[in-house]
Amino acid sequence: MRFTRRHPLLTAMLLCALAVLAARPADGDHAPGHGAASGVSAEVARLYEEAAVATERYEAGLREAEKQRAEARLLEERLERERREMAVLHEDLGRIASSQYRDGGGLPLTAHMLLADDPEELMRGQRVVRQAEVSLDKAIGRSERAEARLARDEAKAAAAWKELEKRNTELAALRQGIERKLEAARWKLQGQADASVAAGACRGAVRLDQPETRFTTDWVAPVETYELSASYGSGGTRWANRHTGQDFAVPIGTPVRAVGAGKVVKVSCGGAFGIAIVVRHAGGYYTQYAHLAAVAVDQGERVVPGQWIGQSGTSGNSTGPHLHFEVRVTPDTGSAVDPVAWLERHGVPL
Repeated sequence: MRFTRRHPLLTAMLLCALAVLAARPADGDHAPGHGAASGVSAEVARLYEEAAVATERYEAGLREAEKQRAEARLLEERLERERREMAVLHEDLGRIASSQYRDGGGLPLTAHMLLADDPEELMRGQRVVRQAEVSLDKAIGRSERAEARLARDEAKAAAAWKELEKRNTELAALRQGIERKLEAARWKLQGQADASVAAGACRGAVRLDQPETRFTTDWVAPVETYELSASYGSGGTRWANRHTGQDFAVPIGTPVRAVGAGKVVKVSCGGAFGIAIVVRHAGGYYTQYAHLAAVAVDQGERVVPGQWIGQSGTSGNSTGPHLHFEVRVTPDTGSAVDPVAWLERHGVPL
């Protein structure tokens, strides 16, 4: 039997390949923070949207409730006005009746005419009294009808208010339930992100269903709803030098958007920035999105304005959930410019 001579370099390559294959996860296994995280990311994104819709419906219910309160106040004011007018009319009727009694209102009209010094004046007085009585009867009828109508309106408003209150209570409970689920899912997602950062490896993008919104502008803010926290150039014990970006205080799992069209040149999962994405834009500028909980794009992909490219978190050296946003003249740290002024020049005031 003839034995062939093994090439030492080929043997080393084969051993490396076997080691890599042995280290790869089997079907159903996942690297820390990825794979199964796609389900959590999608759940967070779905719950995020559901919470937004539930909040919108709840706030619409509150606005409707305030409208109902205003209408009820108007009804009460109108009813009170009608009651005051009717009270004045009753007083007028009382004065007329008293006047008739003093002037012998119990005698027949013929006797009054025989006894009167001026029959024509008496007739004019009687006509005035009758006209006053007719006017009073009409006014009382109007007032009673108005009061009945207002009573019906009040009953209707009360029923509508009761139904509205019930619906708002149900909406509040629905919103609270969604928010509880969302909070639990957010921290599960963050736990997987922390595991990914600890492993120092990104496995790939977690695809999210993109919103139907199509932007008509070339540039947008990196998150939709936010509070600005640490600003560019600010100092503090958290940074070795000065702060190199603008922080957006947002909850974990908030969709992070590409501020403009570009190409993803870097996706990293380790170091001070935790999970981070760098996008190159026309004109030689780069934007970075850091401390993420998940990414939704891979390196080399092209993105459009407003596209969801990841989800915010608190990975890396972070003191709490937020998005760290930078604008640079190179893809690397140390070349940052003021991101707020840069966005303003592109028509995006923060």
